Amino acid sequence: MGSSHHHHEIDEIDSQSARYREIRKVTLIGSVIDLTLGVAKIAAGWFSHSQALLADGIHSLSDLLTDFMVIWAAKHAHAEADEEHPYGHGRIETVATVALGLALITVAIGIAYDAVERLFAPDELLNPGYWALAVAFTSVILKEAIYHYTMWAARKYRSNMLRANAWHSRTDAISSVVVVIGVIGTMAGLTYLDAVAAVVVAVMIGKIAFDLIWHSIQELMDAALEQERVLAIREAILQVDGVVELHELRTRRIGPDALVDVHVLVEPRLSISEGHHIAEAVRHRVVQEIDEVSDVMVHVDPEDDESCAPCKALPMRHEFIARMETAWKEIPQAKYIEDVTLHYLDGMIEAEIILPLSVAQGELAEIQKRFQVAVKMVQDLRNIEIQFR
Repeated sequence: MGSSHHHHEIDEIDSQSARYREIRKVTLIGSVIDLTLGVAKIAAGWFSHSQALLADGIHSLSDLLTDFMVIWAAKHAHAEADEEHPYGHGRIETVATVALGLALITVAIGIAYDAVERLFAPDELLNPGYWALAVAFTSVILKEAIYHYTMWAARKYRSNMLRANAWHSRTDAISSVVVVIGVIGTMAGLTYLDAVAAVVVAVMIGKIAFDLIWHSIQELMDAALEQERVLAIREAILQVDGVVELHELRTRRIGPDALVDVHVLVEPRLSISEGHHIAEAVRHRVVQEIDEVSDVMVHVDPEDDESCAPCKALPMRHEFIARMETAWKEIPQAKYIEDVTLHYLDGMIEAEIILPLSVAQGELAEIQKRFQVAVKMVQDLRNIEIQFR
């Protein structure tokens, strides 16, 4: 099991490295397009006397800041776990998503404010030329392409941070759509069309930003996975041979990954090693079958501790065996005891005693009776069983 766990860790590191490289590649491509479009829009806005296109160009250049934030966050989020961060650094992505969401809300407020201001000042309504229309139309196509490319990577690598940055790219495309609508509206005599469209767009962007921020805040508060994912995890655990039932199934997200804690019920008299083997099988199955789960902490229960009497007040092994030794000290065969197994079940203790068959001398039933009578008054003992071998 140690070797397979080591291989899993290596695979996990390789996967994280590939994920970071892909996020960096997607974001760098977007950065190049943002820079090119920003310069083109500002130049076209300057020569065509379009204030809207100038503002749109500055918006494109501002996207570079969020692109750099994504690359920085992705690099640090994929750093290996250390003593100060034993669960890794995945939540750096979560915090970055909140920051990107706030940036989207700022953009939405800016678009809405600018549009409303133009509605109340007709002389400021857009009247850009054909150069502005051409550049804005090109921006729409390129930024929408970047949006879909980034969103594809966001879904593939389960990155809300990339999803937020994809929408940040789309806001640039949308603001360019508003420029296009403004030109078409002006040509058709509907000078208010672009301002109305901008307000609608701002509301939509604000709603998306709020959803991203809310989801990230829920993650920071250790909210559980979606119900369907929890049910899938439960089903995967119950399919493991040896698992009778489960309870206290808890889940939480850390960046793109999810962690699971669960109590699994097994047969009460299994060996420790078999119980451990079942726990490792549970962990392996869930990690393999549920994409986002990176680790599972399994607590093995010999009984349902939600319904059975608690055992926490019972004495530990050393104290309890001392009680039994005091009770059976007059039995001659007691000094030949080879092993004692204790079972802590339903608020009581059950004991199994191993004696060599050679000391029985044909008195198996009689020896068992002597031990049972001797320990009858031992506190916390429910039953004792003598085995000869």
